[in-house]
Amino acid sequence: MILNKTNPETLQTLTTLMAEGAVAVLPCDTIYGLCAIYGLGEKPLKEIKGRDADKPFLILATKEQATNLATDIPKEVLDSWPAPFTAILNAKEGGTIGIRVPDDPFLQKLLKALDSPIYSTSVNMSGEPTLVSFSNICNRFEALVDCLVRGPEIQGEVASTIIDVSKRPFKVLRQGLYNAEKLIG
Repeated sequence: MILNKTNPETLQTLTTLMAEGAVAVLPCDTIYGLCAIYGLGEKPLKEIKGRDADKPFLILATKEQATNLATDIPKEVLDSWPAPFTAILNAKEGGTIGIRVPDDPFLQKLLKALDSPIYSTSVNMSGEPTLVSFSNICNRFEALVDCLVRGPEIQGEVASTIIDVSKRPFKVLRQGLYNAEKLIG
């Protein structure tokens, strides 16, 4: 099923599908993402991507949802969100967790409508290049996912910056769309 991001009915349809455990391709604030609701969707995402069972996905969340998942989020991180960077934080359940508060009104509405964070990962099979055009994504993933949400043909070509903020000094793990100098400075 292909939905259009600009259609007013898409948000409700997508919310219903994802709340039931659907895997969707979404136009994110960086690139298209392969997404599923937090808690339900990790296993199906790993099966679709062919990803190792022990490799986690990053999580898209509202600021409030992020504070429910992580401990001691640095003030400068909270003040910088929403932004195209993923913060590696200390998780309330132990270990670390990668969270991004997306700078995209559609995603923020979806997160609030679901009342849950969502897993997100690049649209590709594990070990293969990331697909950035909607046409290529449809050709490769339409039969593997429950729905695709059409945004621009190319949402973006650069993934999020990943910054480990679980301890000081903060460390850039992957330079992406976000200029990390503001946080690392």
